[in-house]
Amino acid sequence: MRIIYGVSGEGSGHSSRAKQMASHLLGAGHELLFVSYNRGYAALHPLFPCHEVEGLRIISVDNRVSVLRTIIHTIKKLPAYYRSVQRLRKIFNEFQPDVVISDFEPMTARFAGARNLPLISLDNQHRMRYMDYYSPKHLRMDRWVTEQVIRWIVPNPDVSLATTFLMGPVKNNRTFLFPPILREEVGKVLPSEGAHHLVYVTSQYDSLLASLRSFSNERFIVYGYNKDVISGNLQFKQFSTMGFLEDVAASRSIIATAGFTLMSEGMYLQKPYLALPMHGQFEQQLNAFCLVELGFGRNAQDADPATLQEFFAHLPQYKEALSHYEHGCSNNPSALKNLEICAKLDELLANDAQQLRQFQKARSNAK
Repeated sequence: MRIIYGVSGEGSGHSSRAKQMASHLLGAGHELLFVSYNRGYAALHPLFPCHEVEGLRIISVDNRVSVLRTIIHTIKKLPAYYRSVQRLRKIFNEFQPDVVISDFEPMTARFAGARNLPLISLDNQHRMRYMDYYSPKHLRMDRWVTEQVIRWIVPNPDVSLATTFLMGPVKNNRTFLFPPILREEVGKVLPSEGAHHLVYVTSQYDSLLASLRSFSNERFIVYGYNKDVISGNLQFKQFSTMGFLEDVAASRSIIATAGFTLMSEGMYLQKPYLALPMHGQFEQQLNAFCLVELGFGRNAQDADPATLQEFFAHLPQYKEALSHYEHGCSNNPSALKNLEICAKLDELLANDAQQLRQFQKARSNAK
């Protein structure tokens, strides 16, 4: 099959997941063309054919979504979005895809709908649209808004392959749930317990650093500030894939934003996790809530010293819970192969995507 694969460039998790799926799809004989932007394009274009577009960005300050800055950035980019649509129309005309896969990338999803092409959503966002799950009452409005955003970004997937920490009942027969997708690099590191805590933030988070400095007896390796320097008990490091994973694997714990990919890798490597969900981003709030439900760490709405102290005090409890995680490296090393979701992709695409086309026809008839 000829597949156009749209990948969100916001954060690194989407492209990490797409790389694993691409390796499987190419190995199965399919032809791929990626479409992405920002971090997604930077990660994918050295390895695969990849077309760059403009994409949606979330602007945050001190771990809080800045709605105003996000809106201003989006307005400034409107002419670039228009040019991207024109270029992408040409790409679709030349490549003539049989199927479109979208990892939360809106342009490819809309082109699939406009051209009546079968569309697969493959991400962790669609669990929030098509899975029944519990979330705290105070997040009810954020949950509703998030569901509408997901619906706007990928309006009509014919099949949704959604990854999740906690399984729940699905709302239709076109949604399939899977454990988190793990990148192959995670299998190249062996977990141990060193002397440091791994800290990762995706934007400047100075209030967290101030709290970390108050624990002079603890050592922290910090990623996300794009510098190599040692300052007291904080060691800042420039990002590198294997260097980062080695520091994760050798850490006592992870202190980071509540992004899905790092949490998945932390769970696999069985590391206690202090989640600092970004304020104003429901998905991260949900990830942190699930972490607590599993007993693998703490949901910290504020990175104050008291919260850190309590997290450190409960590390043995979190480690015990993680030792029983069914997809953890000590219990299920084959989780790295992502066998379940790969098998489902093969099933959907077999025989000229016959099953996928049947789902597409059923969805269209149900309108």
